[in-house]
Amino acid sequence: MSRWEPDARGRMTRAAMDLFAERGFEQTTAGDIAERAGVTERTFFRHFTDKREVLFDGSKTMEATASEAILAAPPDAAPLDAALAGVLAAGALLADRHDHAARRHRIVEANPGLRERELLKLAALADATAHALRARGVTEVAAALAAHSAVAVFQVAVARWVTAPEPPSLTDRITETAAVLRAL
Repeated sequence: MSRWEPDARGRMTRAAMDLFAERGFEQTTAGDIAERAGVTERTFFRHFTDKREVLFDGSKTMEATASEAILAAPPDAAPLDAALAGVLAAGALLADRHDHAARRHRIVEANPGLRERELLKLAALADATAHALRARGVTEVAAALAAHSAVAVFQVAVARWVTAPEPPSLTDRITETAAVLRAL
């Protein structure tokens, strides 16, 4: 390895995304990612538990951001409105990362194991959302329904956002998708 360079995590993420797009997820190893990023494999594993986590690295941050926004929503906000405030805040984390999100979406969609992992991460977001709603005093059933509805809005909105040739903002996509849900 050459001399130390800053932003090892960012370099590894970029290297992984490039390799996944070039070779495919299954054909890329953690060692390949480390080599492309100019770090040791040991460094890779200090930052990521496995190569899948490169794609799902921000999940805990999204959960925390959504929970904080739900707890900060006006006290008189309906459960669904508070939950949607949470996914809007989570979506703001992606707002300036459209190209990365679109590449990530294509990689995940091409691999059944990654699609399964994506669903698990969305379930964790729904659980965090429901937990925050319950902390606001929302009943168990209402919290579960509002959380799952808001996460479904988020999932559909992100898919529409990353596949649009000239997308509006993710916030607009979430707002539009929520309006469709409300009209059902």
